[in-house]
Amino acid sequence: MNRLTTPFGSHELTRFPEDPRDRLRAWDAADEYLLRHLHGGTGERGPVDLSAAAGRITVFGDRWGALATALAAYRPVQITDSYLTRAATGANLRRAGVPEGAVTLLTTQDAPPERIDVLLVRVPKSLALLEDQLLRLAPHVHAGTVVVGAGMVKEIHTSTLDLFERILGPTRTSLAEKKARLIFCTPDPAAGEGTPSGGGSRWPLAYTLDGDAGSGAGLTAVNHAGIFCADRLDVGTRFFLQSIPNNTAGARVVDLGCGNGIVGTAVAVADPEAEVVFADESYQAVASARATYEANVPGGSRRGRAEFLVGDGLAMLPAASVDLVLSNPPFHSHQATTDATALRMFAQSRRALRPGGELWIVANRHLGYHTHLRRLFGNSEVVAGEPRFVVLRAVKREKRPRPM
Repeated sequence: MNRLTTPFGSHELTRFPEDPRDRLRAWDAADEYLLRHLHGGTGERGPVDLSAAAGRITVFGDRWGALATALAAYRPVQITDSYLTRAATGANLRRAGVPEGAVTLLTTQDAPPERIDVLLVRVPKSLALLEDQLLRLAPHVHAGTVVVGAGMVKEIHTSTLDLFERILGPTRTSLAEKKARLIFCTPDPAAGEGTPSGGGSRWPLAYTLDGDAGSGAGLTAVNHAGIFCADRLDVGTRFFLQSIPNNTAGARVVDLGCGNGIVGTAVAVADPEAEVVFADESYQAVASARATYEANVPGGSRRGRAEFLVGDGLAMLPAASVDLVLSNPPFHSHQATTDATALRMFAQSRRALRPGGELWIVANRHLGYHTHLRRLFGNSEVVAGEPRFVVLRAVKREKRPRPM
């Protein structure tokens, strides 16, 4: 746990799930820069009168709730695509003694606030998600809305600024401080007239998988903004679809970290008796998975053979309740490269699997996940491999009784 000290107060903040061994903080220099600017100005622009906009402050992209917690006295609205961010925000607000309901927590799938007087944007990793959300938010800002973006220098590109300019209005950046930069945007009601579909979002996108997609060949993938490789099938998943088991025989199967849900949908199409659980911490991902499933399975989710879960991996599933887990685990948390998420997914999978159940993953070969699986499951088998990717299988063995 670390303490963030700002002009708005000092707070102990953690990521979610909390891990005392985690050396990554729940904020960065961009959060600090933005909060300093809001309170006292940056030398380029003056401070922002937040009291005049109480209840009409919207924060999009807050990583772990640092901004929402620091600004809780002004009753902001937080919009996030991440269940983990939402959980971290709730924990950080409770720790700070913020009354329940003081901060409104919305997801990227929810309707934005009717009126926004101050819009704060932590630039997300996905340019598509930024575009989609700015388009959703634009009708709710007005000529007097204060719009300030923030990000690390490596996160802000010309394409980032172009989106603000095209969708909201004239845009410029601040000087860099501690490798962080602010984005200042002046809303212009005419700015969005040149956007696709008369100002609407081009998301979700749909495409058909070609014949090289293994068990996914011919299926339709539907992608909301922010999904990894949203306009095409990523090479790792393509390789995985050529290897996943096709003899599930009515099993309860989990597509863990489901993304657009094409892996779980391929299982459902091949085995109509299978029960498929689509699980991801991204609200955009689970919405995509539902749309992909309904585009390919006759009767869609009304068949009752699919479940869609937004949450912390498999934490919400009972122990020993599934037969097969399929996953293409991430190795990034925002801009940080880490195996913590994948290792947590492996441990959750072992807990959720019945004895004899199997975890199948696809991963970059260099990550060396086979060693972690052997440590956790006691076994690991290479199902398929090529120079860049490998498909691994681990089986949950029944515990052997200790000799008397």
